[in-house]
Amino acid sequence: MSEQQLYWLDPATPDTPFPSPQAALEHPNGLLAAGGDLSVPRLRAAYAHGIFPWYEPGEPILWWSPDPRTVFQPDGIHVSKRLARTLNRNDYRITFDTAFEAVIDGCAQPRGDSAGTWISTDMRAAYLALHRAGDAHAIEVWRQGRLISGLYGVASGTVFFGESMFSRERDASKIALVWLGRQLAAWGFELLDGQIGSPHLYRMGAFDMPRRQFLATLEQPAPAHRAHDRWHFELETDARC
Repeated sequence: MSEQQLYWLDPATPDTPFPSPQAALEHPNGLLAAGGDLSVPRLRAAYAHGIFPWYEPGEPILWWSPDPRTVFQPDGIHVSKRLARTLNRNDYRITFDTAFEAVIDGCAQPRGDSAGTWISTDMRAAYLALHRAGDAHAIEVWRQGRLISGLYGVASGTVFFGESMFSRERDASKIALVWLGRQLAAWGFELLDGQIGSPHLYRMGAFDMPRRQFLATLEQPAPAHRAHDRWHFELETDARC
């Protein structure tokens, strides 16, 4: 087996292309490159090739493309009987792109025993810029005027890359995930990317897809009117508050 190497992206030459995702390391799974920057053009190029940034504050920027990739079919998110009852209640409201900054700040809050977050000041600024450019979007769940959950990510081709979510009430993040999937399916998206598997994602219906198959799906053109634009929720949820 040939020795694998980690590619370095020089921040001084922002036009340097990413290496092929097939060159990513096996251990740790999917680590492809380090360095570069978090500009809108760099992030657009990354997501168009199935690559995303993930690193701890104080580290160089690290770029990943794991194999396999954990994904959802947008209309295949599992809804338990209890969750179905929650979804059928009329005490919440769904919106898109009305509170992106509040969603990313909610996602950045420490959770459980964790004292920190991977959403650094630089990452926050980068995704806010990507949102203003029309590539990054958030779905928001409201109850009585209060933001109780949100999920943000990036649209590229027929794939929506879920980056992070938060919840302030029981099952609120599941509400966001289900309605995001339903709207993506209605728009013609093929996949909702969860990046790396976890028991929670698998319980919700996620499955592992070989990276080659994932990248082939990503080559399909974006659904009409869904590239570089602000999103609006279009499904009828029968949810009012």
